[in-house]
Amino acid sequence: MSDPVKSDPTTSGPAESSRPLRVVVADDQAAVREPLAAVLGLAEDIDVVAAAADGNGVLDAVAAGPVDVVLMDLRMPVLDGIETTRRLSDEHPGVAVVVLTTFADDDSILAALGAGARGYLTKNAGRQDIVRAIRAAAAGQSVLDREVQDRLLATVRARPTASAQPLPADLTPREREVLTLIGQGLPNRAIAEKLFVSEATVKTHINNLFAKADIRDRPDAVRRAIAAGLA
Repeated sequence: MSDPVKSDPTTSGPAESSRPLRVVVADDQAAVREPLAAVLGLAEDIDVVAAAADGNGVLDAVAAGPVDVVLMDLRMPVLDGIETTRRLSDEHPGVAVVVLTTFADDDSILAALGAGARGYLTKNAGRQDIVRAIRAAAAGQSVLDREVQDRLLATVRARPTASAQPLPADLTPREREVLTLIGQGLPNRAIAEKLFVSEATVKTHINNLFAKADIRDRPDAVRRAIAAGLA
């Protein structure tokens, strides 16, 4: 089982919401799609409302809605996962996408995140990893598989940073410290333990940091930390 890098996904389920999360499972292989939908449906806070074999099926399911999260395969016929994610980001920005794929190459990762995916897992992920990623995405957070995080870090390090947007001067020392630890791939819980503060305090620092530095999400924070020489 992979060790996902999380940005504070909740594990409490129904306590966070009065209704289950409405999820669409997309995979072109019925042997993957149907068991996955059945297993996810066992979680008391997840309702699998549709299973789709291609991107058009996903768009139809979302249009029929409502849908909170799409668990998206990348390589599908007719309309692939990248283009489907892009269209969802444009047409249904309230629907979060978590990629679940066998592909962890640089092009696939960057294309999916660039299209608007909020999470990226490989199919080595276990059921609990996937459930946590769905909950996190629905809460506006990001989850990256450990392998994906490592490749993302390597890719960003290999790119020139001369034109990178500088960090704002009004970041506090603690906010810079938090950004450094995000750049090292640490989830919120590990950051809290390292700084001897609560996870709630870490969330506050991250919210302030993202607002000041115009950082979109966790992957963007990793890029900015590395570009600034903090990680």
